[in-house]
Amino acid sequence: MECLALPKGWKREEIVRRSGLSSGKIDIIYTSPSGKKFRTKPQLARYLGDTVDLTTFDFRTGKINSNLIRKGKRQKGLYDFSRGVRNDSSLIQPIRQTASIFKQPVTVIKTQKDSKVKLDLKHGPPEKPKQLFWEKRLENLRAINMDEEEYENFKLPKNMKAIGPNVVEDTAVRSVSTALHLYTQPIIGQTALKSNLEKNLGVYINPEQPLVAAMEITDHDIKQQEEKVLAARKRLEESLNEISFNF
Repeated sequence: MECLALPKGWKREEIVRRSGLSSGKIDIIYTSPSGKKFRTKPQLARYLGDTVDLTTFDFRTGKINSNLIRKGKRQKGLYDFSRGVRNDSSLIQPIRQTASIFKQPVTVIKTQKDSKVKLDLKHGPPEKPKQLFWEKRLENLRAINMDEEEYENFKLPKNMKAIGPNVVEDTAVRSVSTALHLYTQPIIGQTALKSNLEKNLGVYINPEQPLVAAMEITDHDIKQQEEKVLAARKRLEESLNEISFNF
């Protein structure tokens, strides 16, 4: 069928799909006078170029639809908020940039010899500051069992001594336990001079270390701990053998 909305010689054809998931759907095909076929409006517009204005041409019906030009004018006045805001180039100060593909050496010149470069910067959210002597808030709190009997408190080893304003042994144990579970650096205790700690404990104390004086682990301490571990493993083995024998 000849299409009157296009130049003379153009034909419009409707083909019904016979099979597949889209069976029954109608395909619109336009054929040029030379026999070339077009299935979409963009293909048709590229072929005709500026010779024919297809703004009001309805590809599905093959007719001129004046509502299309009204719709286009109406949409031109609307702002697309889904697009990012583009700054006016006349309002942006020019920025000097160097292409990243050219790797150039950089020389660091220090004006102060004693200046240090911080290499331990952490990315992500900043860590919450720790309150000094927060362990004292847990003093006089005791854990109890189902029979409302208090558990026996842990005691510090002989080579550890509590340090701090009125810090009792129970509070020092909590600080050591926290350091073992949360801190990654070695636990060595407070290394500041005793005179400085007595002068101003809040200034010279290290919050990353437990509230115990600086300690030194000897080979004798390590050997004693190994013996305790071996004894505990032996008792566990005997208990497991006894349970398996009863079953």
